[in-house]
Amino acid sequence: MPTKEEVLEKVQTALVDALGVDDDEVTSEATLVGDLGAESIDFLDIVFRLEKSFEIEIPRSELFPEDVLTSTEYVQDGKVTEAGIEELKKRMPFADLSKFEVNPVVQEFGNLLTVTDLCRYVESKVGVE
Repeated sequence: MPTKEEVLEKVQTALVDALGVDDDEVTSEATLVGDLGAESIDFLDIVFRLEKSFEIEIPRSELFPEDVLTSTEYVQDGKVTEAGIEELKKRMPFADLSKFEVNPVVQEFGNLLTVTDLCRYVESKVGVE
């Protein structure tokens, strides 16, 4: 089982390789989209690299619950409803949704995931405590 430091190193390497960014840009607080410039096509590459590096399987819906963000049950007037926020919290316990909750505009969701969130997700998959 890898340590938290090993998880961070491998996640950083995957992001540097997939996004073509410098090591020093991949900080714990960096957002994948806003700070590192990840686009939807990049996420496939990132997931592939993480799966290979950690020998895990990452279902797309776990990291990116697009069905919640496109559902009329959870989205009204371009914003995620309280029920939608609760569903996201259930599905993404590794992500800090506090900033998103203040202004839950669907279009801003992509700016939510940070390097730390991604590390927490991987840690939950590989059993790091």
